[in-house]
Amino acid sequence: MSGLELRNIVKNFGAVEVIRDVSLAVNDGEFIAFVGPSGCGKSTLLRLIAGLDKPTGGSIAIDGADVTAIGAADRGLAMVFQSYALYPHMSVRENLAFGLENTKVAKAEIEARITDAARMLEIEPFLQRRPGQLSGGQRQRVAIGRAIVRRPDAFLLDEPLSNLDAELRVSMRAELAALHARLKATMIYVTHDQVEAMTLANRIVVLRGGRIEQVGTPLELYNKPANRFVAGFIGAPHMNFLEASIVGHEGGFVQVETVGGHRLSVLAREARPVGERVSIGIRPQHISLADSAAAGRLDTRITLVEELGSETVVHTEAAGKKLIAVFAGQQKMKSGDSLPLHLDPEVLHLFGEEGRRLS
Repeated sequence: MSGLELRNIVKNFGAVEVIRDVSLAVNDGEFIAFVGPSGCGKSTLLRLIAGLDKPTGGSIAIDGADVTAIGAADRGLAMVFQSYALYPHMSVRENLAFGLENTKVAKAEIEARITDAARMLEIEPFLQRRPGQLSGGQRQRVAIGRAIVRRPDAFLLDEPLSNLDAELRVSMRAELAALHARLKATMIYVTHDQVEAMTLANRIVVLRGGRIEQVGTPLELYNKPANRFVAGFIGAPHMNFLEASIVGHEGGFVQVETVGGHRLSVLAREARPVGERVSIGIRPQHISLADSAAAGRLDTRITLVEELGSETVVHTEAAGKKLIAVFAGQQKMKSGDSLPLHLDPEVLHLFGEEGRRLS
């Protein structure tokens, strides 16, 4: 597949507009992730690409050819669902072979594809078992194998790891990344888990309310979020926000005063009017401990300490506003302690009252 293009896609269910004028180009061999809160339209968009639903408006092109009116079976795509959707009365081998047999693929070719996929996914010992005799991770591998044997132009994956426990999800993420590297196939992956998206995808599409908020590499979205929504959605723990107003300018920085009366400097790409209401964003990992003379010092009180061994997550409060800070290693801190924090102006994010990025 040389590429996939969505052109001004709209999807309505009755009077409800679920997808709103979405345009996107996916390059050959890319791993693209759709992320966003529940109900943002990411699974609906995937179903439209697959041909399982038809758009209300707009068009879909594969290899430059319009496939909007072409059915799912003729698009050359393979979909892996959140539920494994395996036939319980069939063995693993029979599940892998079923779709190929229906399309009259030669028996020798079917056997070769099954052998290749089973070796790739390390499910060779389970070929004679039925799905009920497999673990969740093994069943997910079989579901992916069923897509692989079809030799599709692209893989569409709809939250394929959401039914797995936390430890298995981590290992399956690594397996999916390795699989993409081996196959060099186009993959479009839907997830509500932004950590999954950041560890797997070449580019991430952030959706909200049926619209694309931003498209970019994981680090582009992390370092330069287009708006406050993306900033708060990408990254864990989520970005802290302080409401403030602009009180002055100095060089390439604007001076702001937070609701609690703290003065901070923030790098800005353009001058902003004094008195403008803004939001200051700071990632928990970018907060450091302040000394008594530090500029940008913020005096807080600790409300909760999460000791994770490799890092310490500290929940604090300042003038009624909650802030989360992440420190490397094991820190001697406890609830009720005072904690002076330093907010480096170089890593602060500035957002306008409507949420658009200003810095």
